[in-house]
Amino acid sequence: MGQIKVTYNLSGIEGLCLIESTVHGDERGYFMETFSQKDMYEAGLYFSFVQDNQSMSTKGVLRGLHFQKKYPQTKLVRVIKGSVYDVAVDLRIGSPTYGKYHGEVLTEDNRKQYLIPRGFAHGFLVLSDTAEFCYKCDDFYHPNDEGGLAWNDPEIGIQWPEMVGEYKGSASADGYRLLDGTPLTLSDKDQKWLGLKNTLKY
Repeated sequence: MGQIKVTYNLSGIEGLCLIESTVHGDERGYFMETFSQKDMYEAGLYFSFVQDNQSMSTKGVLRGLHFQKKYPQTKLVRVIKGSVYDVAVDLRIGSPTYGKYHGEVLTEDNRKQYLIPRGFAHGFLVLSDTAEFCYKCDDFYHPNDEGGLAWNDPEIGIQWPEMVGEYKGSASADGYRLLDGTPLTLSDKDQKWLGLKNTLKY
């Protein structure tokens, strides 16, 4: 498959993949192809990405869990600076792994990319002092279409690394911190999302 190695169906969740690019290094540094549609197609990953996004966040920031309701997006995510714990939750109706999650530590050093298909909620926690996060999307962002889930919903049961705190029945960051004392930081919006049962009622 050219310049990439693909690990398919992470945690038994169909469609979630980890992609590792071949790194060519010498005394000058390194070179790698971060994306090749040819290699993706050869690996059976048929996505056409239309938008690239980048964000910077500081330690203890948690973004998510987010999803698009009517215009879902496939995302190919990676970290170019720092370290994050990146999570995808299966929200596909009829999926045998509905409500299950898989998390990956993505860093500037491991250079791993996490492929998250349509039908998942997504979020990440910053573990380093700062992190720069990049991702490709196969549809454009629709600002009035965003949905979300509580990052700490006990039904999903995400084990966020380095996190201490007690669930008090809401997505509030109050009382949560990292092991080194860094307080958890969420947007106002992300502290108001509800759990799986109260968000998606089928």
